[in-house]
Amino acid sequence: MNDWPDGRNGGRGESGDHYGRGSAGSQPEGARVMPHVQPRGVPQQSRGYDQGYEPGYDSGYNTGQVYGGPPGGGGHNGGPPPPPGGAPGPRYAPDWRRRIKLGALTLVVVILGVSIGTYFWADSKLQREVDLSKVIERPKTGDGTNYLIVGSDSREGMSAEEKKQLHTGSAKGKRTDSMMILHDGSNGPTLISLPRDSNVTIPSFRGSQSGKLFPNTGRQTKLNAAYAEDGPELLVRTVEYNTGLHIDHYVEIGFAGFANIVDAIGGVEIDIPKAFKDKNSGADFQAGKQTLNGEESLAFVRTRYAFANSDLDRTKNQQKFLAALASQTATPGTILNPFKLYPTMGAGLDTLIVDKDMSLWSLGQMFFAMKGVTGGDGKSMNMPISGSVGGNLVWDKAKVKELVNQLNNDEKVTVSDTR
Repeated sequence: MNDWPDGRNGGRGESGDHYGRGSAGSQPEGARVMPHVQPRGVPQQSRGYDQGYEPGYDSGYNTGQVYGGPPGGGGHNGGPPPPPGGAPGPRYAPDWRRRIKLGALTLVVVILGVSIGTYFWADSKLQREVDLSKVIERPKTGDGTNYLIVGSDSREGMSAEEKKQLHTGSAKGKRTDSMMILHDGSNGPTLISLPRDSNVTIPSFRGSQSGKLFPNTGRQTKLNAAYAEDGPELLVRTVEYNTGLHIDHYVEIGFAGFANIVDAIGGVEIDIPKAFKDKNSGADFQAGKQTLNGEESLAFVRTRYAFANSDLDRTKNQQKFLAALASQTATPGTILNPFKLYPTMGAGLDTLIVDKDMSLWSLGQMFFAMKGVTGGDGKSMNMPISGSVGGNLVWDKAKVKELVNQLNNDEKVTVSDTR
């Protein structure tokens, strides 16, 4: 008997067979395509062969799921539905330990990047112009490190107004206004001034430009004449020959660079025990503690005519000032402040001339050794003098030999520069 209205039975080949695809299932096609609406939370019934479904068949109709979400309801990654009114879901406590680690790592990377960048920037500014390989017949290397520090009267790059302001004059070429040996060793640094008027013998040497060999004729002259004659290489050769001390590095700075460094750090505080005035250098100082700017500092270290012992008194002022400059520059307030550090380094490195083997690390060691001269671990002195000849200062040969032996063996210096 046909239970379907209008005699429809869903059988294959019958009239009105327009509901489906001629399925042989026991249920009519209409029953199979009607949506199955199930209440939320009621599990979907199994759709096996007993329901007349083919394996893997998907009707495409919702079976109780909310569109846009996975099975199980909720509509939000399988979790509970969002609160009414679109309010945000539950917040999770931040992982502070992870954030601190990431912050510390970022800080380390930034510091390393800035440090490496600064190193290469500063290293590129060094003017490595002095070739110590041209110096012949050199003495044996001793313990510790010896720097020959030269303050030249070079006016290179200075305008006429600057020359007038700094009282440098307009002499062509360049000479040495100060020469010092800084020994850095295990018994503390020792700073030894070499008076420019020291009487020395010019030894045999090879011309730094011509390459020509000049023999030793026994000619004696002032020490600063060696620099004027053939530059830094002959000066190093002359110092080594007359002392027997091996010079490891050469450092030179001119007038402008010296004044610029002082101004970059905001001046140098120094205690002047007695007032003095000198029209040649432009010095005009009262006694007592005071902060000198670049112009005043240059006048202070160049003055000699105002003193009874002329060049010997000037070298003591130079030592005192350089130690104060190093001490006040190598402070956290300068090193950790980029607004002071970079101008200071730029001012000094732009006019600094060093030997070809000088590294930025070696220059830093020299700087801190200079600071240590006044830090209680070091000593400053003049080269021992025994008298004079023709207006030139004669070194005390016995004391110089003892001093050099102590430096070469990196022993504590006990030699005195007093007569």
